[in-house]
Amino acid sequence: MGRLNGKIAVMTGGGAGIGRAAVEIFAREGAKVVVAELDPDFGRSTVEAQTAADREAIFVETDVTNEASVKAAVEAAVSTFGRIDILYNNAGASFLDDSATEKGDPEVFWKTLRLNLFGTWLMCRETIPHLRAAGGGAIVNTTSTAGIVGLENIDAYSSAKGGVISLTRALARQLASDNIRVNAVAPTRTLTERATRINNARPTGTGGEGNRNRLGDAMPEHIAYGALFLASDEAARVTGHTLPVDSGFTSS
Repeated sequence: MGRLNGKIAVMTGGGAGIGRAAVEIFAREGAKVVVAELDPDFGRSTVEAQTAADREAIFVETDVTNEASVKAAVEAAVSTFGRIDILYNNAGASFLDDSATEKGDPEVFWKTLRLNLFGTWLMCRETIPHLRAAGGGAIVNTTSTAGIVGLENIDAYSSAKGGVISLTRALARQLASDNIRVNAVAPTRTLTERATRINNARPTGTGGEGNRNRLGDAMPEHIAYGALFLASDEAARVTGHTLPVDSGFTSS
């Protein structure tokens, strides 16, 4: 029996990188997965891989920064599978034009917060009533080591991910009586294609450079297994916490 057997999981950004690895792992552990992904090619490819393995998954094209799109994704999940047990807010990104505050472009700041913080908040807002209706469940938000320690010269991203940690704590306190647990996973630099491309393009001295740690850079599945634990009943008494999957980067 899988660790998520019979659970219905909605996962944003499930088409590539950490999200695709998490779809594979969650589905293998028995969940039926709604892949809420902006890129149709990535989303469909991820779902096709699961259906080919006899696992249940659907793709819903989703822009987490757009209220109507988020509502439609949540409604599609409920209409297809009847309820929602798990929300994994994986969608997010840093941008190459992020910078130190005194050099910062307001448009980049708001773009970064809109995707990483507002998108997480919006998905939570639309999903919480369905988790409550299901008798409880789990929310896993994606923050970053940047949100824990702050990384130089990516100030918008550090701010947004710090906000995700605060939102996680606030929701955990508010929703405990509804049997809804809310936690976050904080990746270090992870060897996804997109993250590697952006980090390699950043100048020396930015937050993408020098993020070295004791065990080396993470692979997508390392982060996904952390999210799996927080989403599973094994974490039944864990709420309001951020789990760094960072090879020790934030330990000192």
